[in-house]
Amino acid sequence: MKPAPFTMAPADAAQRQAIAPVICYPVDTLPRPDLASYIALRDSLETVERLVIPAREAACWKVPAGHFFRIHCTKGPQVADLNLFNANNLSERFYSGKTRALCGTHLGRGDQMFTSFPYLRPMATITHDTLDWYGFDSFGGAVHDVIGTRCDPYTHNLLSEGGQYHHCCHSNLVRALASYAQLPATEAEKLVHDVLNVFMCTGFTRDTGQYFMKASPVRPGDYLEFFAEIDLLGCMSVCPGGDCSASHSSDVATCHPLEIEVLRPAALPEGWKSPALNGYDGSHGIKG
Repeated sequence: MKPAPFTMAPADAAQRQAIAPVICYPVDTLPRPDLASYIALRDSLETVERLVIPAREAACWKVPAGHFFRIHCTKGPQVADLNLFNANNLSERFYSGKTRALCGTHLGRGDQMFTSFPYLRPMATITHDTLDWYGFDSFGGAVHDVIGTRCDPYTHNLLSEGGQYHHCCHSNLVRALASYAQLPATEAEKLVHDVLNVFMCTGFTRDTGQYFMKASPVRPGDYLEFFAEIDLLGCMSVCPGGDCSASHSSDVATCHPLEIEVLRPAALPEGWKSPALNGYDGSHGIKG
């Protein structure tokens, strides 16, 4: 975090601070989905699978390319940590950092989730969000962030003088992926990655720049909807912090299950094709 200043400001400090920012990744040339063609299919969606993920646990599910899936709040306010993989190649997985650089700190309708290097392509598109009304609040908080990493046992161990806690989201994801993909925990853990914090309300404090959480505005009936651009394996932890109004990695927070719904449209979006792998040649300037 930024400490209180301890050096004397130069004479031209105000001038330096007044320099206008430059967007790091202008997205004018970024290929964008034809969102209208996706939305046109929403009235034809047929449920093909439902999965309830218990409180403080995680589970995996598959979504074929061209299908939709929804994350439903059904019982009470609850946040979740979402990992996505290429169902046919688990090394291609969600890249939260590049998604954040291209789409911003919090995702909403029309934003796409991108895969890791060397694949870097859209893997899922957000097509509906019942919490889009929330926007950014007076604290700078918003929902569905790609800035937090996931609660994990290693940070807990550092901050609790050696505590051992196994139901944080990282460990939940490791157990679920290891079970689903029939992998040793050590191999599954290498594949678990930074998340989309579904329904979580977060931001950065304006004075210290610290990552904060606050009570999620999600309520029963709310959901976040995605379109699968490639064959997906989803893995999601129902966070032990509940609505994250007070703590995470907690056995005392009130927690609720969440429901996954996989839906098949009557047709594919007009003109849609599953995105090709990234076109970079992979040589990195090395000859021979």
